[in-house]
Formats: sequence, structure tokens, C-alpha cells
Amino acid sequence: MDDSQTSLDGAACQGQIEKDFRWNFSVNVLEGAFFWFGTSFAASATILPLYVSHLTDSRVLIGLISAISGAGWYLPQLFTANYVARLPVKKRMVIRVGLFSERLPLLVMALSVFLFAARSPRVALVLFFSTLAWHAMGAGIIAIAWQDMIAKVIPVNYRGRLLGLANSAGSAAGILGAALAAGILARFPFPTNFGVCISLTFLFVMASWFSLALTREPPSSPQRTSVSLSSYLRGLPGVLRQDRNFAAYMLSRTVAVFAKMGIGFVTVYAVQRWRLADSQAGFYTIMLLAGGTIANLVGGLAADRLGHKLVLEVGLILLAICMLLAVIAPSPVWMYPVFAGIGGLVALDILSGISLPMEFANPEQRPTYIGLANTIPGLFAAVSPMIGGWLAARTSYTTLFLVSALLSAAAWVVLRWFVLEPRWR
Repeated sequence: MDDSQTSLDGAACQGQIEKDFRWNFSVNVLEGAFFWFGTSFAASATILPLYVSHLTDSRVLIGLISAISGAGWYLPQLFTANYVARLPVKKRMVIRVGLFSERLPLLVMALSVFLFAARSPRVALVLFFSTLAWHAMGAGIIAIAWQDMIAKVIPVNYRGRLLGLANSAGSAAGILGAALAAGILARFPFPTNFGVCISLTFLFVMASWFSLALTREPPSSPQRTSVSLSSYLRGLPGVLRQDRNFAAYMLSRTVAVFAKMGIGFVTVYAVQRWRLADSQAGFYTIMLLAGGTIANLVGGLAADRLGHKLVLEVGLILLAICMLLAVIAPSPVWMYPVFAGIGGLVALDILSGISLPMEFANPEQRPTYIGLANTIPGLFAAVSPMIGGWLAARTSYTTLFLVSALLSAAAWVVLRWFVLEPRWR
């Protein structure tokens, strides 16, 4: 479908969407598979923290990886929702802006590793965090447009399967990628090993970009009237006051952000506790992806049939179990199920955390609800890993993991007992 076509009325637009459903489902599964396969070479929960640990022993800076990744994805979304709601075609923003805002910084990051990590660690640190912020913020800028595009071209009872199949395919392929990453980390000296891994990430996320560009999205007439950004932002508190169910969901998601602050420290904790080789991060990434593969397949089917709220509840329970198991683990072998569980909970959180907000509102309000669901927790995601790093430095990793488990239980209580499944409402 040519993006330059004039907007279609509701019936014509829906007819075109139904006609292109199989095509759009297929190319977006392929896009997700390439993306997650690529990220397996530079997983933010395993390999990137280990890279930073070679440049500094600061636990706060290690925690900054998760802070930037979370805040960059979450924070920009609410500020783009008003603009996205008026776009007749969302894909144009996803493709044109996303190439430079999300994909290109990974190439710059890889070059910075090769050029500066060995001879100028401080410069390498600055460039790493700068490009990580560029990449994360760039993803956040196009996130609303991408999610609204998916909600537009994929029916509600297929979204779980779409994301589940895409992510599980990427995770399954990523197991091979993680094994290759382990070999690269073991075979090449620092920093060449990390530079090669990040370069491979860039190549495969570019493949995902080409797949995403194949999406057929018919132009539709925007339903929202034009309002200024300041007027739009002033009206947001009213959304939460009027929809108490959504407000309770937001509370659960915000507490869950703090519950996840321990995830980014698990690899460094294991490597330092048992004095493991860098290549061990690759094997832990394999378990991370294996857990994600299974969780995506099962979670996608469960979400389409039983609702995304239940899937998020399971993810919170899994998070608490993983944090507790990391504390009591007597040997590094015990960390394999921990990383498998983390992969599973992250997969479920992404799968249903993206999908559930789409179901709270009608198409006109959908970008606003998606933006609120991501940006408000993002405000806390910007600081929670830093708090985690501070807590680990002042006390211990054990204390950090125990606090994460407790907060996960609290988030589950709110989600389980105070939020009604929007699909059934």
C-alpha cells in the first residue's frame, strides 16, 4: 500500500487491513525475529554490563545501562502520542525516523569500542553511554507510532501470537547468536570481542528494519482534532481520574519498574562472585533466550485466549522467584535457571506490556493510553537502576535482589486484585 494515497474511510480501510492481514502478520514476525536475534549479540542484561565492568568498577554506572535503556524507551512516548494520533499512516514515522534514531547509533557504538576501549576507557565510557542513550531515546520516539501501527493492522486476538511468534523466533535464533557471542568473547581479546558482538547487533537490526518497511498500512482519516501539546498534556490527569481501572494498572506497572532494578546486576554478580570468564556471559545469554523463546510461545497463545493481564501476573511471580534463587544459589550452575527465568519474565513483560494498554481505549484514545502506560513508568525507570546500583554499593547484591523480589510481590498484588481485564470489560 502506497503511503501517499489519500485517507480511506472506516469500511474501506478495514477491508484493506483484512486483505493484507497475512502479509502484515508474516513480515512483522520476520521483523521481530531479526531484531531479537541481533540483540542477542549485545544483550543489555548480560553482555553490555560486562563490557562496562571492563571500563569501570562503578556499580552505579553499570546500573545506568538499565536506566538509560528503560528511560529512553519510555519517556519520549507521551510527548509523541498527540502527534501520532493525527497521522493517517504511522509506518512513515517508524521507518524514516527509526533508521537514524534507533538503528544508526549501534554502528557508532561498535566503532567507539574498536577505537577507544583499549586506550581511552573514559572516552569509551562516554561514547558508549551517549550512543546507548541515542539508541534508546530513538526507539522511544517511534514507539507509539510502531505500537499504534501494529494495533491498526493486526486484530486484537492475533497480537499476542504475532509478538509471541516474532519474539520466540528471534529468541530461538538468538540462542545460536548467544553461542556465537560466547565464542567471540572467548576467542578475541578485549575490546575486539565486544566490538564484534555489537557490530553483529547492528547488522541484524538493520535486517529487521528492511522487514518492517514491507508492512502494508492503508491511510486512514485521523479521528483526533488538532490540539497544542500544552493543552494535550494538561488533559492527561483527567484520563487517569476517569479510568480508575487503568490508573490501578499504572500503579502496578510503576512498582514493577522498581522490582526489575536487580536484573541488570545479575551477570556482574555471578561473574564476580565465582570469578567466571567473560565467555560465561554468552552462555548465560543462551539461557536468557531459551527462557524467552518458551515464554513467548506459551505467553502469546495464553494472552490471545485468556488476556494479557494474566500473562503479566505470571511474569511478576517469575521475577520474584528469580531474584530469590539468585540469592540462595550455591554455585554458578544454579544461575542457569535464574537467567532462563529472567528471559521468560522479560519476554512476558514485553509481550503483554506492549499489548495490554492497546485494549484499554478506543482507536482515538489509543496513542494516549499507550503513551501514559509507557512514559509514567519511564519516569521511574530513569532512576530505578541507579537506585539499585546505589543500594548494591551501600549494602550488597543480595539485599538488592531481596528488595526486588519484595517489590515484585507488591506489584502482583495490585495487578491481581485491583485491575480488571480490559478485554472482558
